Amino acid sequence: MTFAHPGDSHKHSLETLNQLYVYDEFMASIRTMVDLGCGTGEDLLWWATRTFNDEDNPKPLDIKCFGVDLHDNLTTTHKNIAYQRNNFEEAIQHPTEGFDILWCHDAFHYATTPLQTLSNWWHIASPGAMLAITVPVTQQIHRRELSYVLRNGCYYHHTMVSLMYMLATAGWDCGAGFFKQTPTEPWIHAIVYRSEHPPQNPRETDWHKLVELNLLPETAARSIYAHNALRQQDLVVPWLDHSLQSMSL
Repeated sequence: MTFAHPGDSHKHSLETLNQLYVYDEFMASIRTMVDLGCGTGEDLLWWATRTFNDEDNPKPLDIKCFGVDLHDNLTTTHKNIAYQRNNFEEAIQHPTEGFDILWCHDAFHYATTPLQTLSNWWHIASPGAMLAITVPVTQQIHRRELSYVLRNGCYYHHTMVSLMYMLATAGWDCGAGFFKQTPTEPWIHAIVYRSEHPPQNPRETDWHKLVELNLLPETAARSIYAHNALRQQDLVVPWLDHSLQSMSL
């Protein structure tokens, strides 16, 4: 766990959750969601107890919520919450129609097979489903020197560009997605959507193929055409609050 206390993790999640909640039509369209690495379940409870954004008629949205974690630490119960003790990298029980929301806050960096995991999640998502991932930044500046910090159970250093490469290769539409990474916050945020393109064979997939499939942001495509690679400093991407995030960190 990156946070000292589960409540701190949920407090951090709320920054994104509350930005999603203002989109009434989006919230009303959600039937099912899964919290991948749900921990004690505070985020699950948030989804399970959402109501229509109407103070005069707070009708429950009645979202069916599923939690997945290796450890049964769930501290909350609700009629709309179901739990399965499982490794989120492997086969997960899911509704026949798939999940509408896949939520993974402060957990994806523990995946030992991240690319395969994202591909597996594509298969349990409904058409057009949303995937939200938040991972910690492992590269830091300490006393004017570049340093890397890797916690127990983490085997990969995720960056914005590496995460985008894996997401698009696994069939997630980054071109229509939202991203955030700021110098003052040690986190990478990505919100993407299940595309109609199934996961690609990573051995046969390069940046140019992902551009041809329209799975990358426009600024990413320009960087790839210019440099035959994606340079993070070339990225300018939107976030949920309609701001444009420059990745020239």
